[in-house]
Amino acid sequence: MTMMMKTLLILVGVVMIGLVECSSGAPLVPAMFAFGDSIIDCGNNNFLSSIAKANYLPYGIDFNGWPSGRFTNSRTIIDLLGEKMGLPYLPPYADPTTVGSRIIYGVNYASAAAGVLDETGQHYGERFSLSQQVLNFENTLNELRYQIGGGANLTRYLAKSIAVLVLGSNDYINNYLLPTLYPTSQLYSTSEFANLLLNHYTRQLLALHTLGLRKFFIAGVGPLGCIPNQRGTGQAPPGRCLDYVNQMVGPFNQGLRALVDQLNSQHPGAIFAYGNTYGAVGDILNNPAVYGFSVVDRGCCGLINLQRITCLPFSTPCPDRNQFVFWDAFHATQGVYAVLAHRAFVGPQNDCYPINVQQITLL
Repeated sequence: MTMMMKTLLILVGVVMIGLVECSSGAPLVPAMFAFGDSIIDCGNNNFLSSIAKANYLPYGIDFNGWPSGRFTNSRTIIDLLGEKMGLPYLPPYADPTTVGSRIIYGVNYASAAAGVLDETGQHYGERFSLSQQVLNFENTLNELRYQIGGGANLTRYLAKSIAVLVLGSNDYINNYLLPTLYPTSQLYSTSEFANLLLNHYTRQLLALHTLGLRKFFIAGVGPLGCIPNQRGTGQAPPGRCLDYVNQMVGPFNQGLRALVDQLNSQHPGAIFAYGNTYGAVGDILNNPAVYGFSVVDRGCCGLINLQRITCLPFSTPCPDRNQFVFWDAFHATQGVYAVLAHRAFVGPQNDCYPINVQQITLL
C-alpha cells in the first residue's frame, strides 16, 4: 500500500466516524470529567499563582484567535474526545463561573505542571496535583447534587459518565529528570519510581471509584525522549530522540496497563481502560507523512536555539502549523491531538486496552 493510499484511508475513516458521531443528537455519556496536566489543561492555571500558564498569544491562535489557557495552538485531545461524544467543551474547575448548569456535562480539573506526586512541578508555583484534583471533583459533587438531585439520580449519572486521566509526564520531566531540584532520581531506580507513581495513582483512582465514577480511560505517557525539550538537552544524537528517557517511562506504562487488568478484576461493576499514548505518538513520529506531518524534531512556536521552553509571549509561530507534530518544547499541535483522539475513540486493543472510548460509552 502506498503512503498516499494510507493517508486517504485514514482521512476517509475520520470522516466516516465523524458522520456516525454527528448522526445522534444526545451525548453518548452524561458527562466527562478530565484529570491531568498541561496536555489537557483548558485554563485552570489561569486562575492559579503559577508561571506555567498559556494565557497569551500565540497559544490559542487557532482557537478563535485568542488564548484560552490551552497549551497548544487550538483544541486539546479532551476537547476533541468531547466532540466525538457530543459534549460541549468542559469548563475549567478554577474558573469562578464554573458553577450551576455549566458543570452538568462535566468539568476539567487538569493543571499545568501537575503530576501524580504532590510535589511534582512545585518549582512552577501553584498547581492542582492529582490528589487535589480528586478533592476538587468531590467539591463538584456537592454542586451536582443541587443540579441533578442526589441519591439514585446522582448514582446513575456518575456511573454512566466517563473519567479521562492524562498524567505522569511531569513526574518525569518536572521531577525525576531534574536532580538539582528533586531528589527522586537519587532515591529511586526507574522501576522503583514507576512503582511509586503507580501506587499513588491507584489510590486516587480508587478514590474516584468510591465517589461514584465507574468508567475510566487512563492515558499512558508518550515518548518523552522525543519532545523538543529533551532533544534540546544536547544529549541526543542529531535527529534522534533521547533513548534513555524513552526507556525510562516504559515501566510506568507497562505497570499502568497491568493496573487496568487488576482494577477490572477487582471491580466488576466498573471499566478501566488504558490508552497507549506511547505507541500512537511513536507511530506519528516514525511515519509523519502518513498523517500529514513533515516536522517532528522542533516546535512550531519558539526559536531554534530556544527549543527547551514554552512559547515566548506574542512571538510569531510557524505559518504551516499543520505540518508540525510539536507546538512548543513540550506539547503537540491540534493536528496530533486529532489523531490521538480518533485512536482513543475507535482504536483497536493496541491503542486502547481492553476497549476503546466508544465501546466504554456503550456500557
